[in-house]
Amino acid sequence: MFDKNREICVCNSLSMQEIAECIKKNDITTLEALLENQECPVGDKCESCHEEGYENDGYSLAMVLSLVKQGRL
Repeated sequence: MFDKNREICVCNSLSMQEIAECIKKNDITTLEALLENQECPVGDKCESCHEEGYENDGYSLAMVLSLVKQGRL
């Protein structure tokens, strides 16, 4: 299973759980909408969290969005 406390957006200090809550609360369905939202700014600084992950491990905003869409997070 996933560590919901794992930091995904390191520049904004947001965990997987915090990002998932923002996605659900604001009914975000695309990566572009997530990056443009003002409620919880993510991916606006170093941008490594967009697709490949901060540690280049795939733990990314795209993965969190996918998990929320699947109902797994």
